Amino acid sequence: MQANLNRYSRQILFSEIGEQGQRKLRDSKVVLAGCGALGTVIANSLVRAGIGELKIIDRDFVELNNLQRQILFDEEDVKRNIPKAIAAVEKLKKINSQVKLEAVVADVNFTNVEALVEGAKLLVDGTDNFEVRFLLNDACVKADIPWIYGSCVGSYGLTMNIIPGKTPCFRCLFETAPLPGMAPTCDTAGVINPIVNIIAAIETAEAIKYLTGKFEALNKDLITIDIWEGSFEKFNIADRRDKFDCPCCKQRKFEFLEAKQGSSITSLCGRNAVQITQKSIGRVDFQELAERLKKSGEVTFNKYLLKFSIDQYEISLFPDSRAIIKGTNDFSVARGLYAKYIGT
Repeated sequence: MQANLNRYSRQILFSEIGEQGQRKLRDSKVVLAGCGALGTVIANSLVRAGIGELKIIDRDFVELNNLQRQILFDEEDVKRNIPKAIAAVEKLKKINSQVKLEAVVADVNFTNVEALVEGAKLLVDGTDNFEVRFLLNDACVKADIPWIYGSCVGSYGLTMNIIPGKTPCFRCLFETAPLPGMAPTCDTAGVINPIVNIIAAIETAEAIKYLTGKFEALNKDLITIDIWEGSFEKFNIADRRDKFDCPCCKQRKFEFLEAKQGSSITSLCGRNAVQITQKSIGRVDFQELAERLKKSGEVTFNKYLLKFSIDQYEISLFPDSRAIIKGTNDFSVARGLYAKYIGT
């Protein structure tokens, strides 16, 4: 066994992986979309398992209420106002310097999703909303990239594997996103960290199975778990692809990629906040903007983001013009604040 594989000796002893499987992990590139509750657990586990490359994509920054369940972050990250993807990569480099890590601070949207997933052997879901998952599904089905869906809220979680052309895709099960207010979110139902760890562990296990070529061991069902009630169920979904004329994987209509569905403004899970993404992307001069904003309210910035507070609102602005406006769930209020203080 080569020296650089010695750190994985206990994993190699597991016969289903072995040295050959470990080498396959080392040669794999994974894209992780979202580095919050699920994403931090998944990233930590995959890096310790010895995958070759990991690209972490996240739009957000570390806040104090993240620390209850997002295991790669600490109070110092909160003080530094650091983006989650950057903070995660900093921690992961100390855990395994052999893994090639890339942090991408960006919102996943129809303008960039295909470029973000390009070259991945597998995509793993750590996101928190339906709209992004529909985008990921379109991009992965179009590019023939397998991906693993995972979600949790309250004490409940679910996960499934999506192998384009072989299994039902995400849209085979969820034809459209639920209407606003119709489904529980972290903001309305909360979330406890045991269910986060369980769903993330299943996603990681499925990723390792796929990356080591153990396709026969892959889960073929939709798994649902309620850790508080102590329930575990598997639903056979194999026939959904055959019974449903899916617009994505059957008709090859990628409506979310083509921006026929979706929007540039979204409400954020677990936050009294709205995100605004500009379709025409431009880079922001934080120094110049801070000089202008300091006359109206409190403003701080670093190379990653600018924070501006006015009355009960807080605007966090990223270099690509994307903003998270905290203190409201009203889209019109958020747009008004963006236009007034940042510009259109």
